[in-house]
Amino acid sequence: MEDRAINTVISTNVAPVAAAKTPSMLEIEGKFRLSGQVQISGAKNSALAILAGVVLCSQTCRLRNVPNLVDVNRMGQILESLGIQLQRQGDTLELDATDITQGQAPYEVVSQLRASFFIIGPLLARLGTAQVPLPGGCAIGARPVDLHVRGLQAMGAHVQIEHGVVNAYAPQGKLKGAKIYLDYPSVGATETLMMAATLADGETCIENAAQEPEVVDLANFCRSMGARIKGAGTKTIWIEGVSQLHSTDYEVIPDRIEAGTFLVAAAITQSELLLNRVIASHLTPVIAKLEETGAKVIKEGERQLRLLPAERILPTDIETLPYPGFPTDMQAQFMALLTVADGNSMVTETVFENRLRHVAELQRMGANIRVKGNIAIVKGVPLLSGAPVLATDLRASAALVLAGLAAEGTTTVQDLQHLDRGYEQLEVKLRNLGARLTRIESVS
Repeated sequence: MEDRAINTVISTNVAPVAAAKTPSMLEIEGKFRLSGQVQISGAKNSALAILAGVVLCSQTCRLRNVPNLVDVNRMGQILESLGIQLQRQGDTLELDATDITQGQAPYEVVSQLRASFFIIGPLLARLGTAQVPLPGGCAIGARPVDLHVRGLQAMGAHVQIEHGVVNAYAPQGKLKGAKIYLDYPSVGATETLMMAATLADGETCIENAAQEPEVVDLANFCRSMGARIKGAGTKTIWIEGVSQLHSTDYEVIPDRIEAGTFLVAAAITQSELLLNRVIASHLTPVIAKLEETGAKVIKEGERQLRLLPAERILPTDIETLPYPGFPTDMQAQFMALLTVADGNSMVTETVFENRLRHVAELQRMGANIRVKGNIAIVKGVPLLSGAPVLATDLRASAALVLAGLAAEGTTTVQDLQHLDRGYEQLEVKLRNLGARLTRIESVS
């Protein structure tokens, strides 16, 4: 395929978020207990995949409970660059994908958002052709797209990577159903290939598929448009291709990682909190580990969880694993909690090889952590001390905020663009719970 120059001017109707102002730091005054209740926003990782899935529908879609985040807005910009019309009203997005004017995603946005690569599956399924730059995102380790590419090739796509752009097309303009085995249960590859298969000729089987709730949410969204998908949430997913998908009105699930972060915020500050709009079953491994530290997590009413803190935080060991194991996206926050536990804990990171960079920042605050390879030995200390720290990725940012809430004195968390990618108004929600923290914008 010929390489065409990408020269896209992006204008979006998505409401701007605070990160557009390039914030410089978050100043946190520690040792204040939290109280009250907090509402959990829609799941970032679900919303990103579902927005990519809108490409499959040649009609209009309404998405509800969509968080207003930098990453979500970037995905909205990508959709608009393809010709999709988008309007936001509160947490609801109205999208019209009737006319897709091109199958080429803009480098300027894709390079900042790893989830943007998901768009390649729906574009190939809908148009029979796609040109998508290799993605960017958090620098937490190698997350290659080879599983995506091999799966698309199994469905008959011709794929070439040239000058940092993945060029793909389907002969005769249509993908074919295939049997695909994933070497690793990658969430992104599972979602990309599941979307691609919805409009393919014949039946596709994805084996060793990711089982995360976000995969199930995407499957439910596609089913609401008429897709035929079975087995989402298990290791084997079957998709029978259909000729087209129709309009839908769909609500994104709550964000289990945001919910887990607030549960840890309550535990580390020894506070009682009520979380609204959560799905407890999505948090099973996080709840189990919190209870091992002495906290109690009680299910109250429909989609409500209450955390009752422990008088003494107990140590425990965690090992990150694909779902239903302990989520890698909660590792950093949980490590912050273990720094003030009464005893020694071990944290083993098995999903990403470069996801312990927050250790050095926690050590600045007085944490006693020793790292060997992908294992961190955490010896609990009586008290953390406020310090200037640097956010290294999205979840590390949250961990440093949590540590700041528990620390003596003032903590300043710098480089907040990571935090704004994945948490909707985190500091506003924490302030409403009684935390003392202030966002300080950079002075140009």
